[in-house]
Amino acid sequence: MMQLQMLKRVLLLGTLVPMFAAMGCSFPFNTQFGPAIRAPFPTPVSPYFQKRHEDKFWIDERYARVPILGPITSGTPAVALDPPSEDEVMRALEKAKPVGGNVPLLYEKQRNNVKMTIEPIADYVDPVRVIPLIGPVQLHHAHYKCTIYYSETTNNGWPLPYQVTDEDSREVIYIDHNHFHMVGNVDSDEVTIP
Repeated sequence: MMQLQMLKRVLLLGTLVPMFAAMGCSFPFNTQFGPAIRAPFPTPVSPYFQKRHEDKFWIDERYARVPILGPITSGTPAVALDPPSEDEVMRALEKAKPVGGNVPLLYEKQRNNVKMTIEPIADYVDPVRVIPLIGPVQLHHAHYKCTIYYSETTNNGWPLPYQVTDEDSREVIYIDHNHFHMVGNVDSDEVTIP
């Protein structure tokens, strides 16, 4: 009889504890400051994942956004924003032709003596159109041709160690910078499309 009561209590406790834990407001499982049950030691994060998140944040913050600028005034040329930076060009080159995946002392690839030229190709403004959540705008396009000159060294360590150096490596990358210009009287609620 005593064992039957103990079994009932264990089953009742076994059903109530997960139910309260799933609610999100019971004390030992969740508090207003987050979960109260934590590992008693810090969890290490691999430098690979940390760098990947930092690079994603860097790109999203600097290069993945399209700014909305004020209207183009009459009589002034519509000049694009800044040309691509060397950092943006090197990140685009790494995305197109990655050097990653090296295995030290077995296979390594390096880019040395990097020089680049950045040339504007086109700079034009689209006609006015209405974009939801923005309103009437003009899209300003700026296209750049980026030529990167570098020497590429490939070290192979197994089965026979050798080194190959290409002194005249060249890559061409095209980068587009687009941004919006508002159209009409920006300060008032009434907007007329020319």
